[in-house]
Amino acid sequence: MNGARPVGVIGAGTMGAGVAQCLAEAGREVIVVDPVPGALTSGLDRLREGLRLTKQLRRLPSTPPPDALALVRWTTEITELGAACFVIECAPERLALKDKIFAELDVVCRPDAVLASCTSTVPVERLAANTRRPDRVLATHFMNPAPLKRSVEVVRGALTSDNTVDRTLALLTDLGKQGIVVREFVSTRVVLLAVNEAAHAVQAQSADPSTVDKVFQDCLGHAMGPLATADLIGLDTVLDSLVVLQEYTNDPRFAPSRLLADLVCAGHLGRKTGRGFHTYPSR
Repeated sequence: MNGARPVGVIGAGTMGAGVAQCLAEAGREVIVVDPVPGALTSGLDRLREGLRLTKQLRRLPSTPPPDALALVRWTTEITELGAACFVIECAPERLALKDKIFAELDVVCRPDAVLASCTSTVPVERLAANTRRPDRVLATHFMNPAPLKRSVEVVRGALTSDNTVDRTLALLTDLGKQGIVVREFVSTRVVLLAVNEAAHAVQAQSADPSTVDKVFQDCLGHAMGPLATADLIGLDTVLDSLVVLQEYTNDPRFAPSRLLADLVCAGHLGRKTGRGFHTYPSR
């Protein structure tokens, strides 16, 4: 364990566990906070599985990074982030929840701690307004699966300081990742429009989901089609993100398709449930 102060992660879901894995594999001490009953146990399971899968995909030796699991501490108490130098919030994409978390982080964290969000849609200014440190707030939009993606979209707000951006880029470099700095989310707006329009195409019976994705892969050269991408992200997360984008942009193109909403209502959330736009074999 190095002498750096710990990094906090809010949320033990797929993204939170993935970000914690990135930090632990780089030798950083991590504190993961999630108040939801059972979330910490499932988060630890996700971390173990993530370490196993990345070793296979990267063709790493069978021995895991030294003490990777031991570097991660799991807790339900946000107050334990008082010593953290940097916090990455990975909670669900819901405005009221993120407002609450950032207000609490502002109270419990050191004045010099950077408060980052893994949000893909919520404006940094909205998050910063819940704090007394708007210069130390920004978004670090990790892509899923976080351990396998080399780049992170870093979104700075109107009041985010250069020092905060520099500290964030330095942390990402330590994780072996490249930070790409933007003023507003680029990836989300483009990808979610494609996902939503693809869902509308299926809904209109223009083509089935496999054919829609095949067009993107075979005709356009994409590694993965938009509907398979949505299944990987999680259709509940896609739906929440579209709702937030529609609210902030007032753009009717972000109104979620009925098919997407129906799948989420039925509990078909993509890979994590075994069924979304596509069906996946059980593990």
